[in-house]
Amino acid sequence: MTYRMPPEWAPHERTWMAWPGPNPTFSNDTELAAARTAWASVARAVRRFEPVTMVHGPGQGAGARELLGPDIDLVERDLDDAWMRDIGPTFVTDGAGGLAAVDWVFNGWGAQEWARWEHDTKIARQVADLCAVPVLSSALVNEGGAIHVDGEGTVLLTDTVQLGAGRNPGWTRERVEAEVHARLGTSKAIWLPHGLTADYGTYGTQGHVDIVAAFARPGTVLVHTQRDPAHPDHARSRTYLELLRGATDARGRRLEVVEVPAPAVLRDAHGDWVDYSYINHYLCNGGVVLCAFDDPHDEVAADIFRRLFPARTVLPVDARTIFASGGGIHCVTQQQPRV
Repeated sequence: MTYRMPPEWAPHERTWMAWPGPNPTFSNDTELAAARTAWASVARAVRRFEPVTMVHGPGQGAGARELLGPDIDLVERDLDDAWMRDIGPTFVTDGAGGLAAVDWVFNGWGAQEWARWEHDTKIARQVADLCAVPVLSSALVNEGGAIHVDGEGTVLLTDTVQLGAGRNPGWTRERVEAEVHARLGTSKAIWLPHGLTADYGTYGTQGHVDIVAAFARPGTVLVHTQRDPAHPDHARSRTYLELLRGATDARGRRLEVVEVPAPAVLRDAHGDWVDYSYINHYLCNGGVVLCAFDDPHDEVAADIFRRLFPARTVLPVDARTIFASGGGIHCVTQQQPRV
């Protein structure tokens, strides 16, 4: 049986999310409460376009229901963290009405010192069981935020993730590509050398691609572009743009590169560099749930997405609280394709 990962713009059956619970990502009750409000805002935005199932920890259902409202499905399972893009399954289809779930090895984003993953390693299989679909196990340590596909054979990867010593020591590019292609039905990998600067901080992923670049359609890729030379991502952005403009996809096409300017803000309230990015959006049925930052560039980004997706409603959602915890809107969502 040959499976392939549909692109994110293909129709969805539903979106899966995970509810924030007490863990090292949230240092106190105030931060946890803020995170739950932020996750709920994303869930309600997605629910405008398609069904949403929220997985929550034991005893957290009532509090989740209060913030989420009545029309989001709740499922109780043990959880460590709340990044469903990374801990959940990567769904693939067989082209004949069949759906399966790829279960990557999850080890806390490279076995980071603060991370816990005893329960999260089981979530992909549990979600697959809830969907009543077969599980395709992989030996690759990987997360959903570390891959992006165009639906026509091309996948984006990052050297510091799939080849990182904390994830896959001893693996070569060739071995990673063979495993990724076997699981996703892809045939061409485009490698970026690293992620954004702040993604290597305490709660960073060490270089997830879904904050850097994302396909908008076959042959067209969106790229985070930091135009202020005061930010260290200015040089990184130039690297991404040069590399992607010189790349071809699985069908031999030269990529059309769409620059998406980074937010104007450079540092957070603590004085640290931010990795705020509009690339970390989520495409759902008829909608684009777009990260917003109360920033002058929010509307610039929204206009770019409206032009690229004229048949979809662009819905900005404040993502600053989510980014403070280590990710964005794409990171907290995972699509289940419609078959």
